[in-house]
Amino acid sequence: MPSFTLTRRAASHVALLIMGLQGTAALAHGGGLDNSGGHTNRKTSEYHCHREPCISQHEEVKRATDEAEQTGASYSLLYNRDDWGDWFDADGDCQDTRAEILIRDSLQPVRFRGGRECSVSSGLWHLPYTGGTLTNARQLDIDHIIPLKWAHGHGGDRWPRDQKRAFANDPDNLLATSSSANRSKGTKGPDQWMPSIDRCAYAKRWESLLAKYELAVLPVETSALKRACD
Repeated sequence: MPSFTLTRRAASHVALLIMGLQGTAALAHGGGLDNSGGHTNRKTSEYHCHREPCISQHEEVKRATDEAEQTGASYSLLYNRDDWGDWFDADGDCQDTRAEILIRDSLQPVRFRGGRECSVSSGLWHLPYTGGTLTNARQLDIDHIIPLKWAHGHGGDRWPRDQKRAFANDPDNLLATSSSANRSKGTKGPDQWMPSIDRCAYAKRWESLLAKYELAVLPVETSALKRACD
C-alpha cells in the first residue's frame, strides 16, 4: 500500500485544476471579464475573480488545496458522488448490486417483492458491525467497506469514471449492514471508525481492498488497521 503525502503531482493537480476553472482566462484582457467572471491583469499576469461562478470555483480550489496540505488527503472537497454512479445490474437478471449483496449475505433464502425476483423483501442477515440479526431488507444498507469519498481522497480522484463505478459496485467492497451502523460510519476511515465487533476481520478486508486498488494510505490509518488485530 503506498503511503500518502502531498507531492509535486498533487501540486500539479491543483495547478491544472485552476487552469481549467479559468477557462478562457488566457484570452482575457486587462479590462473585460471572461465568461467565468474574471480576467488576467496584463501587467502582473495574475488572474482575478470579480463575479460568479469564478469566485465560488476559486474558493473551492483553495479549500481543497488547503485540505490536501493539512491532511495529506487528495482533494476530498472536490468529491462528486454522481461520478461513482448507482447500483447496476451487471448480469441483466433484474437484480441490481444491492439485491445481489442481500442475496449473498442472507443466512437463508430470501423473499422478493412483487412477481419478479428483482427486489429483496426479507431474509436473515447477521449484522457484521454490531452483532444481532435482521429479517427486513428495508432495515439494511449496503455498506462500502472503503467509503467512496475516502477512496476519492486517497487516489481514486484520478480514476476514470468507469473505474469509479466498478469500485462502487465491487462485491468485495460491499456488506449488508444495519442502516444505523452504516450511517454512523459514514465516510470515515479506519482511524476514525471501527465496528464494535470483529474488528480484525474488518481491518483485513480494508487491507485487501487497499492492495487490490492500490489506494494510498496515511500512517495514522495504517496504525489503526494494525491495532485492530492486536
